[in-house]
Amino acid sequence: MNRENYEILGVSETATDEEIKEAYRALKMKYNEERWLEGEAGNRAARMLEKIDAAYEEIVRERRESRRSEEEGDPFGEVADLIRKGDLSGAQGKLDSFNERNAEWHYLQSVVFYKKNWINESKKQLEIAMQMDGGNAKYRDAYEKLRARAEYTQQTGGAPNTNPDPASGGEQMGGNWCANCASFCYTFLCVNCLFNLCCNCH
Repeated sequence: MNRENYEILGVSETATDEEIKEAYRALKMKYNEERWLEGEAGNRAARMLEKIDAAYEEIVRERRESRRSEEEGDPFGEVADLIRKGDLSGAQGKLDSFNERNAEWHYLQSVVFYKKNWINESKKQLEIAMQMDGGNAKYRDAYEKLRARAEYTQQTGGAPNTNPDPASGGEQMGGNWCANCASFCYTFLCVNCLFNLCCNCH
């Protein structure tokens, strides 16, 4: 959930759908009138209209996805379970079946890529997740740990395959990272532990 969207509309995260819609309409009316003002005042109103529209659309989309998840169960939980079991193919297939891809989708896609040792791809997916939900501490922490792990690898002369050819299927990427967690944890770089999708390295 992106709290900034609610702040833009001037409502709380617990507001009802109707309260959010009313706030949106009121702001649209206000800034639609002000955008005809001369100078910076009119420009500012035009910029606010864009922000208001984007914030409202994002809130509606997030709430729609949340309701669907409640009705259908927890599809993201199913993806996480498949990753824990080491079924990356199944997890990827489940992710590919989603029509709407929110921040959690990109986070889980990052985990799958990390498990394959596709570090650059994993990092890019986390960046998208943070852009979509900048207030999520889990995404930020995962990104910092992943970035630190990449720097650590460079400093120690490691050369993981960070640019595989997904179309070719590649080789076995990265091996069993759970077996390597012990060496990474002492440097606080155990991204598997952070993702909470490792075995028992907590």
